[in-house]
Amino acid sequence: MLLKKLRIIALRIFLSAVPRLSFMVAAFIITSTATVSAAAPTALPALPEPVSNNAVASVTIDDAQYVFSFMGLGKCKTHNDVHNRAWQLVINNNDKPLQWQALSPVPSSLALKGRLASVAVGVKDSVYIFGGYTVDEHHNEISTPDVYKYSPTTGKYTLLAPMPVPVDDASALVYQDRYVYLVSGWHNDGNVNLVQVYDTQTGQWQQASPFLGKPVFGQAGGIVNNTIVICDGVSVTPHSDKRRSFAAETACFKGVIDKQNPLKIDWRTLDHPTGTARYRMAAAGDKTTNKIYFVGGSTNPYNYNGIGYNGEPSTADDAIWAFDIAEETWVISKTEAEAPTMDHRGLINVNGSWVTIGGMLGAQRVTSKVTTHFSALAEASCSPTQQTSFNVSSQSPDGQANEQVKTAPNLECQQQNNINGEK
Repeated sequence: MLLKKLRIIALRIFLSAVPRLSFMVAAFIITSTATVSAAAPTALPALPEPVSNNAVASVTIDDAQYVFSFMGLGKCKTHNDVHNRAWQLVINNNDKPLQWQALSPVPSSLALKGRLASVAVGVKDSVYIFGGYTVDEHHNEISTPDVYKYSPTTGKYTLLAPMPVPVDDASALVYQDRYVYLVSGWHNDGNVNLVQVYDTQTGQWQQASPFLGKPVFGQAGGIVNNTIVICDGVSVTPHSDKRRSFAAETACFKGVIDKQNPLKIDWRTLDHPTGTARYRMAAAGDKTTNKIYFVGGSTNPYNYNGIGYNGEPSTADDAIWAFDIAEETWVISKTEAEAPTMDHRGLINVNGSWVTIGGMLGAQRVTSKVTTHFSALAEASCSPTQQTSFNVSSQSPDGQANEQVKTAPNLECQQQNNINGEK
């Protein structure tokens, strides 16, 4: 009788332990699967041709991510290399190899069709393309008022209401998957402090609270929920005895959009992460980590060919700045890429990896690469010291990534580039 009771007790103990063991095994399997998934980022092919200063954007439709590159500057970096070509990359779960597809060129209301310094954003299932500037043979630059909506499902561009004040080299930010904020930027003869807001539902333009920093072009920014962060860019310096000059503007600002009024922004100064400005960084906000990231760019502002306004060749910076909105703190790390990049219009998240599309590498060389700079999953699990990578000096198979060569000419491009910072 005693033996029977002991057997019953042992059976009850075993049965009570089984669910716990099952849960532990399941948790181990889930954890292992997640780890493997995070360690295998999607390998993205290079663009069909090198391009820099191109407008980039991304939308997701029916579980497929569409990544875009619109317009920009070709490899020889002269006014003849400013174009309006466009490509898309469709990323889904099928077994077909990823390949960029050529799209119809971006239309234009101006005589010259190619544009630089445009910005593009994805809103729901469409891409909105704003502004940019044209360059003629005499280096005259015109800011375009054009706004186009591109539909990936139909492959068509739709001309929308023009910008009240045409700008290029502005920051474009999306709020509530509806409003697009164009912050500051250049308009023909100078910078503006405007925050122009386009309502994608009504098709109307309105003005939000002006940007309280110095008006700039080539700045970068991101948004998470209703918090905006804008950093750096280039300001204009007037002179009494000579033509205006340009200077890097070392400044960061945080803007909080009023949840009851999307046109009201509370702008505040923000401590700068390094004390040294960067020009044409790639930036974006990430709701998952509640952070805003800034990648690459150059500490020496430059004309569109990569030569600084001071006459010195510009090089790319390898730092990544991450602003934690909740903590209001900065974390600085380095790109995971073989070489840093500059001359960007945006930062794109592809399956947890943050990438730039095209841009410039060492010796101001225009690249076709899609460059992975860091993974948000890795960033969330690493300390700042673990994020710091090795010194960047390696060379890629196509020879574009050698950052040690600062001034080597592109032998395929023998045209004389203008170095007189027209803008």
